[in-house]
Amino acid sequence: MIDIKRINELAKKSKTVGLTDEEKEEQAKLRKEYVQSVVGDLRAQLDNTYVLDKNENKVKLIDYNKAEEAEEKEAETEEKNDEKSN
Repeated sequence: MIDIKRINELAKKSKTVGLTDEEKEEQAKLRKEYVQSVVGDLRAQLDNTYVLDKNENKVKLIDYNKAEEAEEKEAETEEKNDEKSN
């Protein structure tokens, strides 16, 4: 478990009296662990998020975004091809 209380203590001390080199290292380590935890939680949430596509099929949000990006690229390619042929 990430020690938020300790992260906040170090942040407060950093702003008031400063941190020792050891405390700076601890702060950096704790912040890195915290960010990794938040990113992991967000990924887990997104992996379990579904949307309805144009045909009202339930699709994972991540897969839906990939499909939309592919459609956009295809449309751009078609536009470029049309411009070249004109």
